Amino acid sequence: MKNNFLIISGISGAGKSKVLNILEDFGFICIDNMPMDFIFKFIDLCKKDKKKYKNVALSIDIRSGKNISKISDILKKLKQLKIRNEIFFLDADDSTLVKRYSETRRKHPLGTMVKEAIAQERKKLEIIKNLASHQINTTDMTIGELKNRLAYLIGISLDDRQLFLTLMSFGFKYGIAQEADIVFDVRFISNPNYVSRLKMKTGKDSTVVKYIEKQKEYNTFFNKISNLLKFLLPSYIREGKSQLTIAIGCTGGRHRSVATAEKLSKFFIKNKYKVAVYHRDISKAG
Repeated sequence: MKNNFLIISGISGAGKSKVLNILEDFGFICIDNMPMDFIFKFIDLCKKDKKKYKNVALSIDIRSGKNISKISDILKKLKQLKIRNEIFFLDADDSTLVKRYSETRRKHPLGTMVKEAIAQERKKLEIIKNLASHQINTTDMTIGELKNRLAYLIGISLDDRQLFLTLMSFGFKYGIAQEADIVFDVRFISNPNYVSRLKMKTGKDSTVVKYIEKQKEYNTFFNKISNLLKFLLPSYIREGKSQLTIAIGCTGGRHRSVATAEKLSKFFIKNKYKVAVYHRDISKAG
């Protein structure tokens, strides 16, 4: 991916905040609604530390008021400093914008009736729209489609958009993992907690792992869920998911769920995913 200085603008409700969130997932430094006068100083900072500010995205919108006219001066300075830049202008049809405001119950920045405010906003932002490198209409776009569109326009490959996985073990007796996107239950496996030599150990211990993996149904189960997840994850990426939490639960969250989360972690690291492992209940008494 090349160095990028992106200016994100557009009609309120068209998706600027979502674009900034997506760009943050891509590794950009994102700043929303920076005062226009500060942008000139920020550009100087970017020039002095090119490594730190390799990829930057600034949001400029109707909240800048009369200062919007300074966009031409900003672009001129970027050109003088030979900083590659692009403007992305987000838009959507009026009925979609009105519907989005109705759903979120947010007040339009211009503070008038939404339909009239949109018309005023279009007129005031015309200067930026005419300068835009890319105009993106989000009327019928899903988050996944928006993410793919942005990735294509700024030259990010599929590997750079990789899903970040959190593999979490937990004990059902302490409550289900509320933050989980996907939950698997391994309580059908014989519980090492009832084996005296294993009771005080955890699923990180090799003797516990051997005990669990000796059970034929466990290996069948692991092969099925690992292949299922391997099949599903690319689809999550296409739909715009950047983080996914997979939780594995057993009774106490110390043995079976821990061993399975650790094994899944190795599986996904081998398949080149970014993985974090969190054992919620491993230190709790049995």
